[in-house]
Amino acid sequence: MDPSAPGLVKALAFDVFGTVVDWRGSVIRDGEELARRTGVKTDWSAFADAWRAEYAPSMRPIRHGEKPWVNLDVLHWENLLTTVQRFRLEGLAEADLRWLNLAWHRLDPWPDAAEGLARLKRKFIVVTLSNGNIALTVDLIRHGKLPFDAVLGAEVAKQYKPHPQAYLTTVSLLQLERSQVMMIAAHNSDLRGASRAGLRTGYVIRPTQYGPEQKNDLAPEGEWDVVAKDFVDLAQKLGA
Repeated sequence: MDPSAPGLVKALAFDVFGTVVDWRGSVIRDGEELARRTGVKTDWSAFADAWRAEYAPSMRPIRHGEKPWVNLDVLHWENLLTTVQRFRLEGLAEADLRWLNLAWHRLDPWPDAAEGLARLKRKFIVVTLSNGNIALTVDLIRHGKLPFDAVLGAEVAKQYKPHPQAYLTTVSLLQLERSQVMMIAAHNSDLRGASRAGLRTGYVIRPTQYGPEQKNDLAPEGEWDVVAKDFVDLAQKLGA
């Protein structure tokens, strides 16, 4: 890391899905609970992967100005209906589906997340910079007892990452310079977007965020300012 960086960085902006919380394991857990309640069964691991696979394509038309802004709860709902149809799940009432859609509000944090954030907060402002909407992210913070200072990101910017507007709105609201904000993510694509927008970058490796046979995001694919194995390691490397 650039020796001057620790003194320059004032705030850490965190991606959430996959970086702070385990979306896959949590969605599988809620799917299995729904199956116990309703008797409707499927391969919930495959279902979670297929539902998540709709995530990036559903945001693309909004980033390109082809579709008006809607928040991630709306996109998750649309993507859930697509996935339910693809898996030919029958017998689920709308109330069941609405409950399942809120699985994204109940995602469990990675074991190191709360401890690492608490350490980092002693030295830095810590905020979310997620594609998740505010209500969703607040629920995640409360569920996981995560000590963030503020909820920022796509809904505030009215644009999804990796569009520059998502990153630069966060920088502006913090009243900092781009070089004073470090994006923390477990996704190389997110860090590429942040770097192009002029932010510093911190890569945290989450080797099972896509399941036990994960093939992507297992190593840094850019010259990120810091690379860490988890949030506690990140705190140590940033002197917190």
